[in-house]
Amino acid sequence: MARRTNELSVEELSVINTTKVAKEIDFKTALSLFVDDCEIRNLRPQSIKYYRNELSVFYKILREQDINPSLDTITKEHIKRNVILYMKEKGLQTVTINTRLRAIRAFFNFLHRERHIKENPLSDIKLLKDRRKVVETFTNEQLQTLFNQPNLRSFVGVRDYTFMLLLLETGIRVSELEGICVQDILWNESKVHIRNTKTYKERIVPIQSKMKNQLQKYIQIRGVMETDALFVTLDGEKMSKRQFQNRVTFYGKQAEIKGVRCSCHTFRHTFAKLSVKNGAGIFELQQILGHTSMEMVRVYVNLFSDDVMDKHRAFSPLVNLKVRM
Repeated sequence: MARRTNELSVEELSVINTTKVAKEIDFKTALSLFVDDCEIRNLRPQSIKYYRNELSVFYKILREQDINPSLDTITKEHIKRNVILYMKEKGLQTVTINTRLRAIRAFFNFLHRERHIKENPLSDIKLLKDRRKVVETFTNEQLQTLFNQPNLRSFVGVRDYTFMLLLLETGIRVSELEGICVQDILWNESKVHIRNTKTYKERIVPIQSKMKNQLQKYIQIRGVMETDALFVTLDGEKMSKRQFQNRVTFYGKQAEIKGVRCSCHTFRHTFAKLSVKNGAGIFELQQILGHTSMEMVRVYVNLFSDDVMDKHRAFSPLVNLKVRM
């Protein structure tokens, strides 16, 4: 046998330089690996549930169109035509489509990073442009009506009245409300320690004397229980996000409030609106609300600041123009 040459041929060099890709895996296995990675990175259970749900729908969308969900054969055209356009034709809202795309993008980013696929079909796919809707908030009259609904001669009524006051006082998320324990109330400092945050960054939010007094009354009625959770059911169990939301919805229907969604998150927006109107600065709002960026905080300031309205009176073209009205 003739001795081979030491230098590699062009074909042999291409073998060496080709990035090694792992053996193709099916969708179910890939999803399992992705979820394991989420667990390792300590993502919140809600986030992992979101990924599972959205990616299961993604798989279903492909199967509905008789597309082979083989991960290495899915292309950008599949994502554009068979996912985005398909969902638009089904009448899904832009926010829903973007929510799904975020999950799909995270999934394929992981697969590409771990070399389970050669090409990432989401690499150049952008989210759909969406109109930013006006932030819904309660009016003062609606707040008064809402707070008049709970029966303060019952445990449930006092509990609900207290947690709605706390939502308005602090602007915390319902998931954060769910995680508050009795020992998280720092009485001497007039603050509440928020631990179960969306960003994993704990924070301290201030409360004033009215809120402290109401919390003291509620805790006295609550009594000693096995659970440390601040807000509990009649059975002595920790209240869930859904239960908080259901109670706010219930009182909204009782109060016959129209034109605004009665939700825990509407309390958060309302806190921001009233805080801005009462002079809160952008940095104070960011710290209390727990936003990692200034984007949403700026939205609140732009929407609700009286400075813009006051200054408009001074620079309004019509005010300074003598025309027949």
